[in-house]
Amino acid sequence: MSDLDARRAAVARGVAGEDCVARDLRDTGWTVLDRNCAIGGAELDLVSIRDGEIQFVEVKARAPGDMVGIETIHRNKRRRLTRGAEAWLGTFDGPYTCVSFAVAMVEGDTITWVRDAFDAEY
Repeated sequence: MSDLDARRAAVARGVAGEDCVARDLRDTGWTVLDRNCAIGGAELDLVSIRDGEIQFVEVKARAPGDMVGIETIHRNKRRRLTRGAEAWLGTFDGPYTCVSFAVAMVEGDTITWVRDAFDAEY
C-alpha cells in the first residue's frame, strides 16, 4: 500500500469512527452540537450536550489490532484541546452546568469510552 493509499484509508477510518461515535452519543441521549470544529488552535472532533453537561469528545479510530489509544492524548494535545474548548465555550450562548473531556477509541463498530478522560490543562 502506498503512503497516499494509507493516508486515504486512515482518513476514511477517522470519518467512519466519528460517525459511529456521533450515533452512539445520539442513541444515549446526547445532542451533537458541533463536529470537526477548528477553533483556538485545536480541532474538536465532537462537542455534545446532555442534561447541561457539555462533553468534548476526542475520537481515536484505529485499524483492527492497533492498540494505540488514550496514550496518544499527551500533555500538549490536552493543552490544545483545553484551549479549543475554552474558545468554543466563548461562542456558545446556551446554558450549561459543567464541562468534561472524553476519549472514544473506535475499532470497527466497537467503541471503548474513557469518560472524564482528563481535566483541563493549561
